[in-house]
Amino acid sequence: MAITPENLRFILGLKVKSLRQRLGEPLVTVAARVGVSVSYLSEIENGRKYPKPEVLIRLAEGLRVSYDELISPRLGGELDALEPLFNSDFFQEFPFELFGLDMTQVLGLVSDDPVKAAAFVQTFLEIARSYDMQVEHFLFAALRSYQRLHSNHFPELEERAADYRRERGWTDRSPGSGVLRDILEDEHGYQVDEETLAEKPELGGLRSVYLPGDPPRLLVNPSLAEAQRAFVYGREVGFVELGLAERPATSSWVRVDSFDQILNNFKASYFAGALLIGEDELAARMEAFFSRSRWDADGYREILEGFGTTPETFAYRLTQVLPGRMGIQALYFMRFHNPVGTERYQLNKVLNMSGIPVPRGVGFREHYCRRWVTVRILQEMARKDASAQGEGWHGELEVWGERAHFFHEDAEFFVISSARPLALKEGVNSCITVGLLMDEGFRERVRFWDDPRVARWDVGLTCERCPLDEEECGLRVAPPSIRQE
Repeated sequence: MAITPENLRFILGLKVKSLRQRLGEPLVTVAARVGVSVSYLSEIENGRKYPKPEVLIRLAEGLRVSYDELISPRLGGELDALEPLFNSDFFQEFPFELFGLDMTQVLGLVSDDPVKAAAFVQTFLEIARSYDMQVEHFLFAALRSYQRLHSNHFPELEERAADYRRERGWTDRSPGSGVLRDILEDEHGYQVDEETLAEKPELGGLRSVYLPGDPPRLLVNPSLAEAQRAFVYGREVGFVELGLAERPATSSWVRVDSFDQILNNFKASYFAGALLIGEDELAARMEAFFSRSRWDADGYREILEGFGTTPETFAYRLTQVLPGRMGIQALYFMRFHNPVGTERYQLNKVLNMSGIPVPRGVGFREHYCRRWVTVRILQEMARKDASAQGEGWHGELEVWGERAHFFHEDAEFFVISSARPLALKEGVNSCITVGLLMDEGFRERVRFWDDPRVARWDVGLTCERCPLDEEECGLRVAPPSIRQE
């Protein structure tokens, strides 16, 4: 067991409460016998206080146990079942405070019936081991829950970025990568290196590497597009301006050391997105776009490209501004990769704020529904790759809009997908999808929701779970085995 001052307080609190309950006595009785106040004894049981030795001696006598037994870090008896909780990385790292809980409240939930609580914890950890889930999976899940609690809109970060844009005179435009690089070098003393990563093939998949020191160094992959470099530099400005010291060293993630790293990276990335795409400007443009009576893929592409950012940055920015400024809160974001020439469609980023189950966490060997616009747009790109044979098509941005009816939940989304080849992975196409639940609020905001030219598809989660027969779906690539079972 990890022996820390915090853990010692928690262990003592659990033992004191368990021993008192074994005696069948209320707080007031034990407190009077020990010679402490009821509130102080309650603080001990809740893991907030660790008393002085003379109080511990009286406490042991009052609870009818030896001093050594009371102060031992061993839980003892039925409390031993909780030891895996204290030993788990999950317990040490999970940000309970982010959800309004401190550890004393968590312990309060488990101390009333430690055997049942331990059985739950053991089950939880066993599931994690069975699915090879590491603690970082839970930490990233915690971040997504935190985003959903706030509708993924954080006014303080928006205001900080807006102030920064006003100070720089960027109110009607977005800064490019060159401007942001100059700020890092001239104002913050960074040394930016766009050569080293290209010289080290084993690091070729990383967008950037941060090396602390005097001066701090930022290694940037030269294969990044201009818009991608702008985001990398903007996030670095975010780390500095927001005073976020604990941070990851690499982008993309290689290792997670703490939740603070994850949360600070999110804040710096949010700040970068708000620097590149101002909230007021994006809200105004999307208001005008949604007021059109017809869906216009070229119009969406024009707005996206007008900000000079990547499709992913733009789409993710929508998941922040639409809930915060336009009241469209029920939405999801997904990112899929597809190695050209394969039938592998890899879901590697998702944020679901719709309340409707969308594809994630399905079985390892299941096949995502081939009726999704996400899959079909990637298939279309693969066909263009094959037919072009290096000539004529250069991976232009594809933008599709459709209505997707998830028949397993009887919920309909207006889905906007944008796809293009990846810069750092040759032969891999990427698709970014934003799905907006077509509820009453959406229909009030978006005039083109019933545009008859927009295709409507019935979609499921995976072929294995799909109720459609072969006549209804000619795109099935696996039998409905789970549905049949």
